[in-house]
Amino acid sequence: MAIITFSLGITEFGMMGILEDVADGLGISVVKAGHFITAYSAGVAVGAPMLVFLRKWPLKRLLLMFVSVIFIGNLCAALSPGYLTLLISRFVSGLPHGAFFGAAAIVAERLAPEGRKAGAVAVVLSGMPVANMVGVPLVTFLSNTFDWRVTFGLVAVSALIGLVAIKCYLPTLAPLPDTGLKGQFHFLKRPGPWLVYAGVFFGQASVYCWLSYISPMMTQVTGFSLSSMTWIMVAVGFGMVVGNGVAGKLSDRYPAALVTCVVAAALVAIMPAIYFCAPFKIPSVVFAFVAPACLFGIGGPLQYLIVRYAKGGEMLGGAGIQIAFNVSNAISASLGGIVIRQGFGYAAPALAGVPLALIGAIALFVLYKKYPAPAA
Repeated sequence: MAIITFSLGITEFGMMGILEDVADGLGISVVKAGHFITAYSAGVAVGAPMLVFLRKWPLKRLLLMFVSVIFIGNLCAALSPGYLTLLISRFVSGLPHGAFFGAAAIVAERLAPEGRKAGAVAVVLSGMPVANMVGVPLVTFLSNTFDWRVTFGLVAVSALIGLVAIKCYLPTLAPLPDTGLKGQFHFLKRPGPWLVYAGVFFGQASVYCWLSYISPMMTQVTGFSLSSMTWIMVAVGFGMVVGNGVAGKLSDRYPAALVTCVVAAALVAIMPAIYFCAPFKIPSVVFAFVAPACLFGIGGPLQYLIVRYAKGGEMLGGAGIQIAFNVSNAISASLGGIVIRQGFGYAAPALAGVPLALIGAIALFVLYKKYPAPAA
């Protein structure tokens, strides 16, 4: 399952690194090529709620169907002759994204022994930060050296490997108890899930305000060369890997809400530190590791935790995390852009993330104190 989250990580974030290559290859503007990013996010938002109609399917069958769509969507993207076909392929590729994360988190939680469930979910999610650390720089290099279609071809091959592995090695699991169509949404009547989503939305938005503009900040404020961004982004990805793993381990020992609350609270201090240290190279590189570690230190445990809060609608709850994550990314990038356009500089989006981190920390603190997670 981690192989598939690796594929999804490249599919989602790889487009940002190859956007100019795609635009040149199709003979369109970079702004128009940006629609391919939007199309993927739209697919994520549309596909996740469709889980309610597949609630009676066995979990292994669900995963195989999702991975098949990922394979087909990326294969069609690699073979797309023009703008419209690539746009449709990107939308189709996004449809199973949130649904896969929701189902995979449940499967990992079911298969893992007691006391290691959060760590198991973290292993499944580890493909995403590894994709940012290794996969995205790799496909950017391959696109620049050969052709942008190689990116989608690589994802299709990776998805095919994951499809075969899930088919051969994942045990058959019974479907989740059917609570009916209305029952799938019943968990949303309680405050706990909404606080989890708030923690994801605001906690991760605080980092993405800055991370969306890390390249111009590092080159124009800190003084790194553009070529240095390759290894800086590797440091960013490594931070995501470490944060995901450490937070997963800690969430097996301590309440996940407490772990994520502490991480979000730490960001309240980290984000202004990024702003004030932006002119200095060593601290800026350190924070390029630390802040993304916090990003996945929040998201990973909450992906596990929502399964506990969303009884009767576990897959929909897990998919909702990905919706919150994608909407958070889009809004925080826009917020950071507004700050820059107002003339505050390329480091200023880090300051915009401070109140967002504070709101996220408060939401997670209330979750921990007033709405403890139901028993597994």
